[in-house]
Amino acid sequence: MVVLLEPLEAPVEPVDALRRIAFLLERTRAGTYRVEAFRNAVKRLRSLDPDEVRERAEGGRLQELEGIGRSTAGVIGEAVAGDVPEYLASLQEKAGGPLVDGGDAMYAALRGDCHLHSDWSDGGSPIDEMVLTGVELGHDWMVLTDHSPQLRVANGLTVERLRQQLKIVDGVNRSLAGQFTLLKGIEVDILDDGSLDQTDEMLSRLDLVTASVHSKLRMNRAPMTKRMVAAVSNPRVNVLGHCTGRLVTGSRGTRPQSEFDARAVFEACAEHDTAVEINSRPERCDPPDELVTLALEIGCLFSIDSDAHAPGQLDMKAYGCERAERLGVPAERVVTTWDVDRVREWATP
Repeated sequence: MVVLLEPLEAPVEPVDALRRIAFLLERTRAGTYRVEAFRNAVKRLRSLDPDEVRERAEGGRLQELEGIGRSTAGVIGEAVAGDVPEYLASLQEKAGGPLVDGGDAMYAALRGDCHLHSDWSDGGSPIDEMVLTGVELGHDWMVLTDHSPQLRVANGLTVERLRQQLKIVDGVNRSLAGQFTLLKGIEVDILDDGSLDQTDEMLSRLDLVTASVHSKLRMNRAPMTKRMVAAVSNPRVNVLGHCTGRLVTGSRGTRPQSEFDARAVFEACAEHDTAVEINSRPERCDPPDELVTLALEIGCLFSIDSDAHAPGQLDMKAYGCERAERLGVPAERVVTTWDVDRVREWATP
């Protein structure tokens, strides 16, 4: 069950204080520059002996270290002194509560996430940090879904890099056996003809595949429909990601939704047991309410996902839960409420 993180209380380790600040900034969509300052400080501190950190803090020499600035040094110094850093306390009070009103029952029912990214593609944090945050949030499982090769702007994974990543996932699962499962996955691009941007051999090695359109979003209605129907009918595809491609707010501006025959696409999803993603990112809010209602009427499964590109964004599933609950989506039709064994069985072609 996903749970809201309890506020940190004194005494708090410096790394924990920095991580929690970054998490709270990310979940409330603070600027990337602010977040990176705290994430970089975490990396720097983890490379140092705790005694050196204490000595530098007590001697006022933390800012001599690369990656440690005035704000992060202040947080570290207060934590070393045995206090809850003032900035952390302020954030916990202002930004530590629920992100949205409503959706509590669905949020409590969630057990996993089928769509998230690490710094292997366009995410901001390493795999272990994404996993650690997922564990802290009470996830039982998550699917690592970095981008596929065609999306070069997002550092999509070639066959060789994906092979390397799968070994990392195996290592994570060995270390967390019985506590948490990181499933092998990908967010694979749906190509113009509906084929998938990864080899069949590599797709066969994955536990779950989320497929999304990232290119030619303004394709005409008929070919776009054909493209999407072909993808969701592919036995390797388990989740249709952010189906309209729209952007409704945020730093990237707005973008209209793609034009396609939603009934035809969702009927193909229902026929082939492919879940329709309720993408929880506030800038996407995808699909729009009327398409969620249509997919519900047709009988589709759903996947409430974070599409997280940073650890704090994993908690954004609260937005998707509010929408799903408000629109009457039953929890039993949401694959991210299922246990990992059921998810694996469902996702196996």
